[in-house]
Parts: sequence; structure tokens; C-alpha cells
Amino acid sequence: MVMMKLKVPLFTLSLVLTVLFNLTTITSAATATSPAPSPSSAPTDIIRVLKKAGGFTTLIRLLQTTQVATQINAQLLNSNNGLTLFAPNDNSFSTLKPGFLNSLNDQQKNELIQFHELPSFVSISNFDTLSNPVRTQAGDDPERLALNITSSGNSVNLTTGVVNATVGGSVYSDHQLAIYQVDKVLLPRDFFVPKSPPPAPAPEKSKDGSKKKSADGPASADDTDKSDAMSLKDKIGIMWIIAVASVIVFSL
Repeated sequence: MVMMKLKVPLFTLSLVLTVLFNLTTITSAATATSPAPSPSSAPTDIIRVLKKAGGFTTLIRLLQTTQVATQINAQLLNSNNGLTLFAPNDNSFSTLKPGFLNSLNDQQKNELIQFHELPSFVSISNFDTLSNPVRTQAGDDPERLALNITSSGNSVNLTTGVVNATVGGSVYSDHQLAIYQVDKVLLPRDFFVPKSPPPAPAPEKSKDGSKKKSADGPASADDTDKSDAMSLKDKIGIMWIIAVASVIVFSL
């Protein structure tokens, strides 16, 4: 009787261990076959990238005040072409003429920042494939908004007709967004070439001339009346002369 009492607990314990082992095996197999969740990648934020790089305080401020940062982020999210940004650091902005940025209106500030953008991703080794003048986000006017890029190996030079700049290195690249540091602010000729003046308005008719004309009208009429009156006197005088001459002739 004692041995029977010992056998029952041992059998029960063995059964429990077997069940637990099988459950562990099944759970491990299910975990191994289920795919791991893919990490969610946050969209690229141009401001976050520049802040992390450091030294672009002025550029960040201009990107935010002009709303160009929002445009860039939206383009990166909705376009497959990517974008390239030439980023002047704070030292580059400090070389500008004092008060230059404050002298620009909102439209010019927007144009200045967009002049530093190319509407596609360009790697450091592919600048030699571009055709000059390179089109920027500011526009494609070859006279006022021309940007010419020349490269040799990893050496990249930029000229705007006002400024000659050099790419100092890559700040960021993820095959969609490329940011390159430049040693000068890229100033477009549009800020320095005088624009053609608008056509002059047609001259208005002078009111004085009209008055003079109306004043001359009655004067001319008076002159005509005087001329007519003088002619009548002359005719009467001639008639009197003829009459007197006739009387004298007949008297003889």
C-alpha cells in the first residue's frame, strides 16, 4: 500500500513535465516561424539633420522663417527624385556684407534659400554629369539665376556670376537627400542685376492745352468778325469813290 501511494505522485509529476516540455517546444517553434516586426523609419527632417551636424544656426533660421524646410520635407516624402542642398555654415554667412540679410524682403529670402537647392539627389561623384547652368529650385533663368558647377574627382566648385564657392564635404546623404557644406553663401545675380523698368504710361492730354484751345476758339471768331467788318468798310469806301467819280465824269 505504501509503494502504491509513492508511484502515483511520481507518475503525475512525469506527466506534468512531459506536457510542459511539449508546450515549450510548440511555443518556441511558433516564435521562430513568425516574422519579426520591421522597425518603422521616421521621415527625413531637414532641420533635425542640420541641428545634429551643428554650425548651421543661420541657415536653419532662414529655412524655418521662409517655410522652405516644410517644402523640403514634403518633397522628400512625396517625390522619388530626392533633393540636394548646398549648406553654408555660420562662418559663411558671417562673411556677407553687414545687414545684407536684413535688407532682403521675404520673397528674396525665399529665393536665396531655394537657390541652394537642386531638385534631385546628386552624389559627390555625379556632379560632372550635370549640364550648366544647373537648374535650382529658385528657377531656371540663365541670366539672373544661373548656377554653374564644375568638378574633378571629389573637388566641386560652384559659381553664380557673383560668388565662387567650393564644396567642403558631405554633411548628410541617405540616397534621397544629399547635403554638402559650402564655404560661401551662393548669391544669385538676380539680386545685383537691375531689372528692366516697366513701360512708361501713355501721356495724358494736358488740361491747360484744352483750355488754351477753347480760349483760342472765340479769339479766332472775333478775328474773323473783325476781318469781315473791315472788308465791308472797304467795300462801302470803294462804292463812294466810284459814285463820286461817276458824278464828275457826267458833269464834264
